[in-house]
Amino acid sequence: MNFVEELTWRGMVHTMMPGTEELLAKEQVTAYIGFDPTADSLHIGHLCSVMILRHFQRCGHKPLVLIGGATGMIGDPSGKSAERNLLDEATLRHNQECIKKQMSKFLDFDSDAPNKAELVNNYDWMKDYTFLDFAREIGKHITVNYMMAKDSVQKRLNGEARDGLSFTEFTYQLLQGYDFLHLYETKGCKLQMGGSDQWGNITTGAELIRRTNGGEVFALTCPLITKADGGKFGKTESGNIWLDPRYTSPYKFYQFWLNVSDEDAARYIKIFTSLSKEEVEALTAEHAQAPHLRALQKRLAKEVTIMVHSEEDYNAAVEASGILFGNATSDALKKLDEDTLLAVFDGVPQFEVSRDALSAGVKAVDLFVDHAAVFASKGEMRKLVQGGGVSLNKEKLSAFDQMVTTADLLDDKYLLVQRGKKNYYLLIVK
Repeated sequence: MNFVEELTWRGMVHTMMPGTEELLAKEQVTAYIGFDPTADSLHIGHLCSVMILRHFQRCGHKPLVLIGGATGMIGDPSGKSAERNLLDEATLRHNQECIKKQMSKFLDFDSDAPNKAELVNNYDWMKDYTFLDFAREIGKHITVNYMMAKDSVQKRLNGEARDGLSFTEFTYQLLQGYDFLHLYETKGCKLQMGGSDQWGNITTGAELIRRTNGGEVFALTCPLITKADGGKFGKTESGNIWLDPRYTSPYKFYQFWLNVSDEDAARYIKIFTSLSKEEVEALTAEHAQAPHLRALQKRLAKEVTIMVHSEEDYNAAVEASGILFGNATSDALKKLDEDTLLAVFDGVPQFEVSRDALSAGVKAVDLFVDHAAVFASKGEMRKLVQGGGVSLNKEKLSAFDQMVTTADLLDDKYLLVQRGKKNYYLLIVK
């Protein structure tokens, strides 16, 4: 496969240095992308960069994952309006290990292939580098005029940040430039890739290599992913969509992709899956014939959920979605773990009920009118039960005075009441 052609049809090329494509056609190339270890999980904002490395390796080239242990201690001014928190070494190492584990789902780190992926951390070569040595050996090669001209610096100096730009952050592009130089000298790395906001930092590295070694290296950036409405991709009201199930459940992850707009789904399926051009074109045509069936969103959600989590997690997410929107059985409901149950019914009215009320058993009509205001009156509930319109834990109530006990609880804590087709209520027993 031709790497540049592959990225181009996927809409993943923003800027590329002249000669990049020729280099990739001529030899197996080593390239890197940097990731900040500010958390012990990546989120979907990182996923475009991860997919670029995945395509790069599939095209026969060698990817390096650079963990910015040193640069993460400083903070990159690109696209930021404030300086970030500094991390200690123990936290950095922990985050690094977690990120490598996640990356292993996308990249081959363990085979004997000549293009197997490697993970490197710039803290390892920066921690013993003294300030005086850095100033003498690196600082003298790049002028302040050159550094000041960068967009990331100009934006911060021209009032986008309340406190301006600290010297620490100003040096960031030199440190990132040194990463490129170090990897060029130690790993034969000739290409750096990243988001379009990194172009200034990447070109500083290329310039540093040219001035110190006379070497020629290359750069490729991808567009920053946005939503069709201009909103920030990957951000929801509850924050980032993480790749780690501890922070974003597979169900919520699946729902995120399932609920993107038609326009976004058409772009995202190229960027965030490994489906071929033919498959994507066929899906796009199918979607255009019947947009209400959401073929693009369903396939996108399936591919990304399986890739990041597993097929088992994907199947569980589909089943969980069916509980809210379909004709799922009580067995499917009982299989849900507590986190997924709460995620599925996030936003439905909730009532707290005393465990004592259920211990000896309580009539459904008393529970759903007196203990929790699911129905306005007992007469209203009786009428709905007679018409088969009330369910408890996805099973129709046979009688309005049916006894409810602790044996009916889901996860020993919850009762799910359904009034009509679409009205759900979650009773939490405490």
